[in-house]
Amino acid sequence: MVTDTIAAISTPMGEGGIAVIRVSGPEAVQLAERVFSSKPKLSEAASHTVHYGFVRNPSTGEKIEEVLVTVMRAPRSFTREDVVEFSCHGGIIAVKKLLDLLLAQGARLAEPGEFTKRAFLNGRIDLSQAEAVMDLIRSKSDRSYSLALKQVEGSLSVKIKKLRQDLLELMAHIEVNIDYPEHDVEELTNKLIRDKCEAAVQEIESLLKTAQQGKIMREGITTAIVGSPNVGKSSLLNELAQENRAIVTDIPGTTRDVIEEYVSVGGIPLRLLDTAGIRETADIVEQIGVEKSKGALAEADLILFVLNYNQPLQEDDLMLIDQIVQKQYVVIINKIDLPRKMDMDVLQSKFPSNRIVMMSITEHEGMEQLEKTISDIFFSGQLESDDYTYVSNSRHIHLLNLANNSLKDALNGIQQRMPIDMIQIDIRSAWEHLGEIIGDAVADSLIDQIFSQFCLGK
Repeated sequence: MVTDTIAAISTPMGEGGIAVIRVSGPEAVQLAERVFSSKPKLSEAASHTVHYGFVRNPSTGEKIEEVLVTVMRAPRSFTREDVVEFSCHGGIIAVKKLLDLLLAQGARLAEPGEFTKRAFLNGRIDLSQAEAVMDLIRSKSDRSYSLALKQVEGSLSVKIKKLRQDLLELMAHIEVNIDYPEHDVEELTNKLIRDKCEAAVQEIESLLKTAQQGKIMREGITTAIVGSPNVGKSSLLNELAQENRAIVTDIPGTTRDVIEEYVSVGGIPLRLLDTAGIRETADIVEQIGVEKSKGALAEADLILFVLNYNQPLQEDDLMLIDQIVQKQYVVIINKIDLPRKMDMDVLQSKFPSNRIVMMSITEHEGMEQLEKTISDIFFSGQLESDDYTYVSNSRHIHLLNLANNSLKDALNGIQQRMPIDMIQIDIRSAWEHLGEIIGDAVADSLIDQIFSQFCLGK
């Protein structure tokens, strides 16, 4: 049972209009009242009310800060504990002084993710919803935000709980037949077990079908922009990012390091890596950039291979062609507004037409076709409906696969006419794996590990 009161800054550090310090625990209201005077007193204030005033050091009477204080009483708060939030000026000194004062009154500095952890431990949200809170904060596109929001609201939890309830009822029937076979409750046959297990497998596999799309929307596609120097790689990055993130000149070899940027292309988050032009060079600094480019090429899930329509294929281009065909790729023929000097027959013999996109980045031509091609590669042309429940968390995907395998073991046991109590072991295993997703059966060490990845004030 939680007995201490925690405090932390819940807004990013730095200068801003306001900052929020959150306090949660059994002594939250009393602790806040020691440093803040108002009428009515905070201890007499109704839940979900906001109070204006000044924070003072109770020892010296020194005025610390002008604030708004919000009181939220248990259980109607995020943590299901008493919560007090101080909204103060967003300066580094003001925030630090206020937090130090609260800690001096007896609050403990919250650990990373401890507010959300308390919400989970107090039963306000399950583990999958808690993990989605962090996904919501880290969202890189509208679609990944929508996915995380649905998870926070419990879209996956509802499906998992329904699956577990069905399996629990099946196990109860099996127990009755094992312990009291003479009562013959609902003539439990192998057919009934088979039907229910097959229905559960179908539901789990339906969820797993969304795993690739969900994981991509959650984590993004690591995308390397590669090609010879001066073909338009940095221009492409700037066009996708819609800002000048990379230096663009007519001088080959301008980019010497890997530039990273998150962008959303047609609702798909891309983690873009703009690389140095890959070529043989005597320049030591450029050599380092080329080596980093080769590392980015190996790491990437998607290659955007940029070529210059206005120059013949180079030896370096032909070398890259042999490397990128081993991965997912799009070939971008840039500068189509200039006269053609490239031998298109060579490219068309190497790449299918649906992987070649003709572009003029400076004239803003071809971007829609690029978006469509990327969508075709990873989503078979289109994303599922926004109403669809996606599985995006690697931990959830792993546990769903384990549960699915256990149910298939149960079905295999039925086919081999194994004893019913042996089949029940596999069904229980599936039920437990599903429970780990929502936190009904999970080790304390795993809970600590999950919440340690959260930001401090969440």
